[in-house]
Amino acid sequence: MRKIKKIAVMTSGGDAPGMNAAIRSVVRACAYYRTECIGIYRGYQGMIEGDMIPLTARSVNNIVHKGGTILKSARSKDFRTEEGRKKAYENLQENNIDALVVIGGDGSFTGGVVFNNEYDFPIIGIPGTIDNDIFGTTHTLGYDTALNTAVDAIDKIRDTASSHNRLFFVEVMGRDAGFIALNAGVGAGAEEILIPEEDLGLDRLLESLKKSRRAGKSSSIVVVSEGDKTGKNVFELADYVEENLEDYEVRVSVLGHMQRGGTPSCFDRVLASRMGVKAVELLIDGKTNLMVGLNNNEIETIDLEKAIKGQNEINRELLRVSDIMTT
Repeated sequence: MRKIKKIAVMTSGGDAPGMNAAIRSVVRACAYYRTECIGIYRGYQGMIEGDMIPLTARSVNNIVHKGGTILKSARSKDFRTEEGRKKAYENLQENNIDALVVIGGDGSFTGGVVFNNEYDFPIIGIPGTIDNDIFGTTHTLGYDTALNTAVDAIDKIRDTASSHNRLFFVEVMGRDAGFIALNAGVGAGAEEILIPEEDLGLDRLLESLKKSRRAGKSSSIVVVSEGDKTGKNVFELADYVEENLEDYEVRVSVLGHMQRGGTPSCFDRVLASRMGVKAVELLIDGKTNLMVGLNNNEIETIDLEKAIKGQNEINRELLRVSDIMTT
């Protein structure tokens, strides 16, 4: 078993609140275990270009509360080529780096698995994506913060909807998974929730909105996951409803990337701290090709390939609750 003397950390893919807290945790854990730490800027692209900097415990002062990532993030087409990965490996060797912590989502982990297979290079993944669509963990970094951001925005939109008797379609992030939409919708008291996992259908949506009107609701909020297939997009969906429900004045609000930014919640900061420490300890113990995750409030590990190929199931009980709440 090779001795790990120097660990690199990087963030890759879309940024997520809590990434800085995870970077801080990796760096501080390295300092605790007397292991050198290197920060790689701009993910795999920075690895290819040799864009790296030594990090000490003092380098990560005052970042635990900051959104985004101090190491920046990027998607790398070059890393998808053998030549790009070869250059990345050469840079790691040149800088005497023995192991790598990758903070990101399934695309970042896929790159890590390929790299490990080609060069037998120790890698541990920390799941950082607001969509919460990584298998093997109940929470990814940034998910809790994104939820709170979405609920806060929907609460504000409801004030306007109530004041003007309007129907608002509020689109939240979630291209392939409806975790944000479902939880934010229930938390904010939405009248309907549209997610990729459940095809509500236009007819049922119209009937539900008519039912709300008959029940005396003068305004409504419909939370739509960006990956929902009920309409081609949220704007066409809103147009269809407005054409078929004369009583409603319809508006659309796309929350977009504001959900990915902002100060991470306490939950995400603590989770990032726990995951970062575990990642470093795993590498020092000679482990590789694993992702750290949270299950039953315990930090556990799962094979990186399983994390990529597995699929989190939507909470059926919460779906049932949402149906009851819209009565």
